Amino acid sequence: MRARILAVEDDDALRNLLAYNLEKKGFEVRTASDGAEALIVVEEAPPDLIVLDWMLPETSGLEVCRQLRNAKDTREIPVIILTARGGEDDRVRGLDTGADDYLVKPFSMAELASRIRAVLRRAGSNSGADTLSFADITIDRTRMRVTRGSRIVPLGPTEFRLLEFLMRRPGRVYERDQLLDQVWGTEVYVESRTVDVHVGRLRKALNRKGEQDPIRTVRSAGYAFDETYEPTRT
Repeated sequence: MRARILAVEDDDALRNLLAYNLEKKGFEVRTASDGAEALIVVEEAPPDLIVLDWMLPETSGLEVCRQLRNAKDTREIPVIILTARGGEDDRVRGLDTGADDYLVKPFSMAELASRIRAVLRRAGSNSGADTLSFADITIDRTRMRVTRGSRIVPLGPTEFRLLEFLMRRPGRVYERDQLLDQVWGTEVYVESRTVDVHVGRLRKALNRKGEQDPIRTVRSAGYAFDETYEPTRT
């Protein structure tokens, strides 16, 4: 079955070009010209991945991404942001909204297709039928659900993979480049700062006020899942 892609772009020529080239690459493509239309399309027929332009009229791509991440039924759909904004602050801002990848215009269709396949592979790698637990945190890979104690922790696909990878070897310190290779993959170039952004998002989702942070930062090295972590006593 072909992967279903939703391409959201307000420029008619680029939107048609995206649809034509992605279909040639073997994807099933639907399009939307603005954020409101995109949200309607997602509700009617959830895609496997969304290619989302940042600068959309009325509702920006970033706002669309936020709404997708805040809704239970859409928070796990991978999103690739397209934008002419190439600065580091813009990249971080895009990732902070919940995007899984970020591609700066102008770009080649071959690179976009490669990014799409890589993100879909990463999202699909979590479909195994098993669970992983440490203290009061449990990852259910079958349903792609994380719980801490009795509450569900809402995570995007990248944060899910990041937590799972760290939890598999509590106490082991991973450098940012190692995390990039293992969680993002070696086929896609992303900056090491990307790891910090996603760790921050993971922490925000995992930790409530007064709870111990299970993610340990090792200065000048990287991150680890804390092997001394224990559930917070209430």
